[in-house]
Amino acid sequence: MSDPQVINTLRAKANQLEAFIAKAERDIDRARADLAHVRATMTLFEAPRENGQPSYMNVNALFRRRELATLCKEALASGPMNTRELAAWVIQHKGLDGDDRYLRTAVALRIVQALTMQAKRGAGVERAGKVSNVVLWALPPSG
Repeated sequence: MSDPQVINTLRAKANQLEAFIAKAERDIDRARADLAHVRATMTLFEAPRENGQPSYMNVNALFRRRELATLCKEALASGPMNTRELAAWVIQHKGLDGDDRYLRTAVALRIVQALTMQAKRGAGVERAGKVSNVVLWALPPSG
């Protein structure tokens, strides 16, 4: 026995509504992605923060040539430090925002690059090992 006409009509209507909802959800996802892109673009063009730093900055422009290695050697004079500690010390010494995790990460990466080159050249810095996946840096022993 076949289904009554009412059931067939309701099934057809349910299928239409499911298709409409699926399309609406795709449209909402697309609109959310567009909104995220617009907000990211707005951030790029925003005025600098209160402390004078732009929302996105070129970390290379923060340091003069060889300044980062010099600052790290100054910090290491008090004893071995890991990369994160050096980054925090450098950021504080330069008077930058220590709470900005992106800045801390960028400075830490620049420190690894600078000190690795110094260590390869034998220019007064050496890797003293790793602690919890973080490189430990030290000045070579005098003598």
